[in-house]
This record gives sequence, C-alpha cells and structure tokens, in this order.
Amino acid sequence: MKKIVSLILALALCLGTCFALASCKDKKSEIKINPDKEKYVVGICQLITHDALDSATKGFKDALTAALAAEGRTVEFKEQNAAGDSNTCTTIVNSFVAEDVDLIMANATVALQAAANATVTIPVLGTSITEYGVALEIENFDGVVGGNVSGTSDLADLDSQAQMMIDTLGLESSAKIGLLYCSAEPNSQYQVDCVKAYLEGKGYICQDYKFTDSNDLQTIAANAANSVDAIYVPTDNVAASNTSIINNVCEPKKVPVFAGEEATCTGCGYATLAISYYNIGRVTGEMAAKVLLGKTDITTLAIQYDDAAVKKYNEKACINLGIDVEALKAAGYVVIAGTEAE
Repeated sequence: MKKIVSLILALALCLGTCFALASCKDKKSEIKINPDKEKYVVGICQLITHDALDSATKGFKDALTAALAAEGRTVEFKEQNAAGDSNTCTTIVNSFVAEDVDLIMANATVALQAAANATVTIPVLGTSITEYGVALEIENFDGVVGGNVSGTSDLADLDSQAQMMIDTLGLESSAKIGLLYCSAEPNSQYQVDCVKAYLEGKGYICQDYKFTDSNDLQTIAANAANSVDAIYVPTDNVAASNTSIINNVCEPKKVPVFAGEEATCTGCGYATLAISYYNIGRVTGEMAAKVLLGKTDITTLAIQYDDAAVKKYNEKACINLGIDVEALKAAGYVVIAGTEAE
C-alpha cells in the first residue's frame, strides 16, 4: 500500500510539474508578436509633460522609427499624455488594448503599472522607471520582469548622488538635510530611502518632506526650506513638472537643492548626477524593434540601464549659492546648457 501511495504521489507531482511547464509555455505563446508585418502600431502612454519624459519619448520614437526603416518597415505612433493622472493612464492603456496595438511604451512608473495591469498579451516596454521591482511589487527582483514586460531604468547611482551633495556643499556632520518628494510615487520613496540611509550612515540628520501633489508642494517645500540646510529631490515626476514652485521657495532663502536628474536641476537645483533620458528612450526604442521583429524574447529580456551618468551643475544657481564653479569644473562637472551665467 505504501508503494502504491508513493507511486500516486510521484505521478501527481510529475503531472503538476508538466501542467506548470505547459502553463509557462502558454503564457509565453500568448504574447502577440507578428514579425512579418510591414507596418506596426505602437501606443505611447506618458504620465506627464516635462523635459525628462519628453526626451525619453523622443528618443524612443527616433530609435524605433530608424530600426524598423532599416528592415523596410514603418511604424504609426498613438501618443497620449495622462497629464499626471493615474486614472487617465489606465484609460489610455485600455484604449490601446482595445485597439490591439502591437506594443505599448509606458513612460514613467504610473504608466507602466497601468499597462502591466491592462494586458498580458501585448508587449509592454517601460522607460523612465527607477526600480521595476518596486514599481511592479516584485520581491527579490533579479532584473528580469518576465511575461510581457521589460524596459529601461533612469536610475543613477544613489550613493554617489548623496556623496556628491556632501562634497559640493562641504556639509558638516551636524547639517540637516530635507528629502522632498511626492508620496504617490513609490520609486521616489525608494530613492529617498536609499539616499537617507547613506546620509544617516555618515551622521547627517535627515527629514522626509512628502507632498501629495502640486497643490501642497509649495507649503511642504517652504516647511523644508525653513528647517534644513539642504534639500534632496529624487527623479520625481510631480517635482520635475513643478520646479518653479520649488525654486521660488528655495532660491530666495539660498537653500541648495540637489536634484536626481537634469531637468529638475535646470529648474530648481544646483547639481545632479544625470543620465540622458533621450538615450534611455533610444535604448527602449531599439528594444522595441527587436521585440516586434521577433529578434528578442521579451519574457527573458533584462531591464537596461544607462551607465554613462554625468556630473552636471546649474551655473546660475551655484553662483547664487556661493558655490565655487571653478572647483566644480576641476572636479569634472559639466554645466547644464541654458544655465550659464551671463
């Protein structure tokens, strides 16, 4: 009897494994790819308008158009902007699914979340996403999302950003540092947690300043400017699209703002360790071409990163803050175009 029971259990385990493997194969085969099409239709859902995301979208369109043209193919873009609203992102990607587009490009975390929830059959590529594991709530993320999702990240080294802030400002160990970000953006929280851990490990006093949206940004930014010696702003979409609010609060008080990306630095910061959003957009476009043409399996396609981050500074802001611009140049910093002092 024991042998019979053992045999039955072994058979059940074998069948279960076979069903699991079949299920995985079915999931892979369900992803709709047609490498023989002459014209592809690609939906673009961009969360909000600001320079960084706009650059990523442009890079994506340029690269995908060129890559398909090289193969004698064309592409039609259906591009929509959600104006910062998560519900609108959902509406946009659902319309793309209803139209049965060939691929969806999701620009920013909320757009990616909406697209990933909307379809498991249409390929989805994200860009301007800091950490996919955080965005998609994947535990022990190994760099491959799996299924129908992949893309590019805008993550620059966060420890390096924190150290740059210390070095450029000559911060004493007693300095207070404010971390200003939107509470609705999980990847902003991720960046802040990493930077905060590094700074506190160096003995600095850190304080979170969370704003809900643009309506309370001025109040929260003012609270920070009145209480700290310097402010860190991550790659936060609400902050990036409202830099004038932050600048109008911090500039008169001469409170330095270290920014997580170049567009935010241009509007309200003094320095950044910046990746090129146009470049990560291009990489996403190149990935899209390979997926559409059947040259790459999206289920095993790892998230791509830009390793060419550049130390940059806002010259006008630095002069206003009394930061030695010549010392920055000597340290390898590059001035952000359009911020040069007259």
